[in-house]
Amino acid sequence: MIFNIFFILLLIGAIACALLISVADFRRRIIPDAYLFPLMLIGLILIVFFGFPVGIRDAVIGATFGYTMSAIIGFAFDYFIRRRTPDAIPPIGMGDIKLIGVGGLWLGTSGLSMALIVACITGAMWARTKKQKFIPFAPFFLLGGILSLISTAILL
Repeated sequence: MIFNIFFILLLIGAIACALLISVADFRRRIIPDAYLFPLMLIGLILIVFFGFPVGIRDAVIGATFGYTMSAIIGFAFDYFIRRRTPDAIPPIGMGDIKLIGVGGLWLGTSGLSMALIVACITGAMWARTKKQKFIPFAPFFLLGGILSLISTAILL
């Protein structure tokens, strides 16, 4: 009974952190660590003590892969864009890189890939309809993460 209450409170905290991250990125185009690190800690607690949503091994591999992959891609884009235009704004920020790492922790490798595909498609559709050059990535990634969690829960 106490474990169920603690589990529900942790999920409510995770939802609150995700909403705050989405709002902050949408309004200011920045992902504060004050919301990102609690989301990571909640994910670690859920994985270690409850085995939710993925196993420990898949969570570690997903977090490592997500952070490393997004950091390499982000720094490569930044390097090549700054070679052409020194005053350019980087296309992916460190907050987005850390968010993808936390997403890998929560979703594992297969869930992370699904969340990134959904995030890229919905983000591209948003940018195309709004005719924006820069888009907030966090709301779309969190939407993809939620859809990935739901589809994983249904399929398993």
